[in-house]
Amino acid sequence: MRVLVTGAGGQLGAAIVSSFSSRAAVRPFTHAMLDIGDSAAVARAVAAERPDVVINCAAYNDVDGAEEHAAGALRANALGVRALAGAAAAVRATFVHYGTDFVFDGTASTPYIESDAPRPESVYASSKLLGEWFAADAAAHYVLRVESLFGGDRRRSTIDRIVASMREGTPARVFVDRVVTPSYVADVAGATWHLVTTRAAYGVYHTVNVGETTWHELAKEAARILAIDAELIPVRVADVALRARRPQYCALSNEKLSRAGFVMPTWQDALRRYLGERRA
Repeated sequence: MRVLVTGAGGQLGAAIVSSFSSRAAVRPFTHAMLDIGDSAAVARAVAAERPDVVINCAAYNDVDGAEEHAAGALRANALGVRALAGAAAAVRATFVHYGTDFVFDGTASTPYIESDAPRPESVYASSKLLGEWFAADAAAHYVLRVESLFGGDRRRSTIDRIVASMREGTPARVFVDRVVTPSYVADVAGATWHLVTTRAAYGVYHTVNVGETTWHELAKEAARILAIDAELIPVRVADVALRARRPQYCALSNEKLSRAGFVMPTWQDALRRYLGERRA
């Protein structure tokens, strides 16, 4: 199997490349090698490689920055996806694209399922929803919604910032009223491989670890695993001034993924594995 990966230098892209490389012929493209916003360059690259699978990990992820730089967010998160989906369809490749929990407004009280109506409330969220729609230009496509990604070598996630504060002995500010279902990149890579190789039904899947939590509870679990007496400062969403609105309750249900044959581990198990990996 030949796999082309865009955004290969990022947190998720690097994990996909690492996971897939021992089982497939992987052609990684970093942003410097391929700007997915350049549709002509995308068409040339995909036509030259003729992959069986195109996996897009490239994205504009600056949630607040997107409010002032909407064109950049739309170029990467929507128009770039359209270019990749079209190029993948032209060579009859399966197209994989990663979405986000931000497409929902966060007013639910139970985990969102794939058929729930999206209601984006920021430029970033709207650009990501457009990307989901454009991904469907490839008949053989998967849109995998991930949330609060952590893991890999880059160590720039919210979890990494919390752990860094703990280890430095400085207070960590954490939300007590923002509910999430985190996604460990190693588990996301495993789920991606499963869906592609089993040829599961195409469409949208929530690819998150099992169980919902607040950032405060997650930080407490990290402190327990690391045996650190951490100082955690509880923060409420309403007390933080942010340019872009965040969904407050953004837990996602991964039952559809389970029915497709891949059961994600719990977030506690994923966190334990990741922190053990960092120690090593």
